[in-house]
Amino acid sequence: MKKTVLFIALLVIVAFVGSALAVPPGKTVEFAGGSAGKVVFDGKAHADKGLKCNDCHTKIFPMKKGGTFTMADMNAGKNCGECHNGTKAFKSSDAANCGKCHKK
Repeated sequence: MKKTVLFIALLVIVAFVGSALAVPPGKTVEFAGGSAGKVVFDGKAHADKGLKCNDCHTKIFPMKKGGTFTMADMNAGKNCGECHNGTKAFKSSDAANCGKCHKK
């Protein structure tokens, strides 16, 4: 029960504080990430793969603050999961990949 309440509280915080802002190469954005540890989005890691900001913004992510990200959504091919599906990029639902985004 405590974990569920904590997880919901973290999602609410992410919705109001964390946002899917465009992150230029060399910069990072951190999201709460729940019990698996914070999620660190690294603009450089994505730019090094040849991606540009507009590859995701506004096609996948709107250019506005707010929004929540859940593993269930990602595993269903939404948000980051649109690319992190095991075909274009590493699969978000594979437990071996958790540490690529979640940092404790």
